[in-house]
Amino acid sequence: MCGICGIIGRNGISEQDRGQVRVMQDALRHRGPDGEGVFSNTFLCMAMRRLSIIDVAGGRQPLYNEDRSLVLVANGEIYNFVELRSKLKDRGHRFQTRSDCENILHLYEEHGADCVKHLRGMFAFALWDNSRRRLLLARDRMGEKPLYLWESDGMIVFSSELKALLSSNAVAFELDPESIDLYFHYQYVPEPRTPLKGVRKLDAACLLQIDIDPWNAVEKCYWRMEDAPPLEGDPAECIRAELDTVSEMVIRSDVPVGVALSGGLDSSAIAALASRKYPGQMHAFSVGYPNRPRNDERADAKAFADHLEMPFHDVELADSDMVAFFPELVRWRDDPIADISGFGYYAVMKLAREHGIPVLLQGQGGDELFWGYQWVRQAVDETFRKAALLEGGWTSLPGYLRIKRPLSLGPRSLLNWAADGFGMRSGWACFQYHRSCPPDQLIFYDVVPDFRSTLSDMREFYTPALAEQLNDHSAAELFTFGRPWPRIDVRMTRLICDTYLRENGIVQGDRLSMASSVELRLPLLDYRLVETVIGLRKTRRDDRLPPKTWFKTALEGIVPAWVMDRPKQGFAPPVHQWYKALFEAYGGQLDGGYLVQNGILSAAGARQLSRGICPPGTITPLSFKALVLEVWCRKMANPKLSPPVD
Repeated sequence: MCGICGIIGRNGISEQDRGQVRVMQDALRHRGPDGEGVFSNTFLCMAMRRLSIIDVAGGRQPLYNEDRSLVLVANGEIYNFVELRSKLKDRGHRFQTRSDCENILHLYEEHGADCVKHLRGMFAFALWDNSRRRLLLARDRMGEKPLYLWESDGMIVFSSELKALLSSNAVAFELDPESIDLYFHYQYVPEPRTPLKGVRKLDAACLLQIDIDPWNAVEKCYWRMEDAPPLEGDPAECIRAELDTVSEMVIRSDVPVGVALSGGLDSSAIAALASRKYPGQMHAFSVGYPNRPRNDERADAKAFADHLEMPFHDVELADSDMVAFFPELVRWRDDPIADISGFGYYAVMKLAREHGIPVLLQGQGGDELFWGYQWVRQAVDETFRKAALLEGGWTSLPGYLRIKRPLSLGPRSLLNWAADGFGMRSGWACFQYHRSCPPDQLIFYDVVPDFRSTLSDMREFYTPALAEQLNDHSAAELFTFGRPWPRIDVRMTRLICDTYLRENGIVQGDRLSMASSVELRLPLLDYRLVETVIGLRKTRRDDRLPPKTWFKTALEGIVPAWVMDRPKQGFAPPVHQWYKALFEAYGGQLDGGYLVQNGILSAAGARQLSRGICPPGTITPLSFKALVLEVWCRKMANPKLSPPVD
């Protein structure tokens, strides 16, 4: 695991450019405290920082092939390096290290840019081909490892983190209006966009090939989950086989490996699968809250750790610690992400590092792959109904006007159910909405209350100038596709993975683990497992089964029923308590702050948001999104400026 950065120029690079690369390299020190390396020639300077995981003593970078015509700096882990190395040796390749990443060089000798198709793992790398005077930048299929890009006429700057890119002074800090509008709708800026003009991310599963003579930069996608071939067979058996394989691969390490453990199914599954094959004693890490409120899952997590005979470590997150660390937390995440649970991510990684565990497994991806979110299931159902409406018009109305079951048998739930006409009122409203929204727009994020409230309310907080710039911009463009829509359930899986999973979950996991120099591995994002799920989904629907049915049946005999049946919470904090504390400490910074001074929020709108308004039914209120963005701008525009506590 590393951080990488570099500059390539059509007309060559200067000593100043090389100095900027050195500055970026130093800004990535937390990603790689164990070593550094630089490669430089007339056109290119690229550098890295190393966190030693595989071949601790000998895996220093840059890495070279046999005749040193190829040079590599890489961030990530190639999980199938053992199998690749054996095949490549049989074909006559000579390895100089035991590094998992050296396989990339020899695969490139065999397959050129298609080398990425043979890699199973998480990675972002830069490979210089001296004979062709070509730089290849690549990113893994699910986007686990980041790569930021800034391009001007004849020059490209790249880095593993936005903080490092900005530290070079090659990139101006200027907010992009459309990206900021997307942020307020989604609580993050969906990739490959970033909040800044001129800065983007190399998209997941993409290659950027840069040729010097003649200068040409071409990006292409090398993998799409929806291209997985249809798969027959028993879902439990097929998924179980891939889980067994990847759980054996992700524990390959020359340093200790642990697991982040909540009381939920996903992390419990990873703990159970990995610990069965781990050669040493795996440790479990969790977080909790003072006075052990209902959302504190430490007791459940410890019970399962005891069941697996794992040493268990936990940390209690005090409100005061969260408030004091908040500005730094916002900065460490690199992108503005309005997720109140971020401090839990950071704390569990820090705890692992304090116990000498530099590699941590986590269960992200289970909800996105196996219908763990009720709102995504609802979006699938509504999109199928909208497709029928577009096809049949008013004849589809009976599909909307149907009696629904109450969410529960509690008095409040039954009253709400009766007030809704047993589902008929909301069904009619849904019918009207589907008729009025653009015909090519799937139903996706617009079922989320936060998204809908932003659509209706956010313009009143923007400055008139910003609102005018956004007149032709739609936050729903991300889920608008020409019809006929192919495989709605598969497309919805792709959408949730490309948006919420990647930018909210994966980004936080990567940046907040690397903040403590911990490598985070996400076994449920293994592309072979993803292809298996999509292939099965193409031959039968599972979105109408109970949540995670396929996943649970695949885990029978591995995870006990008393864990399977628990509701998922993850590292869910005391949300409203934390909101209140944060606005008491920092809310005043919105009033006349950076967002006002730079034409994003009107003075009146910022003043209203600074009070921390949190309307009933919202999960992440606009006020908290604004606060996170305000603090992020202050920290990133001027890293030396820490927002004072008001």
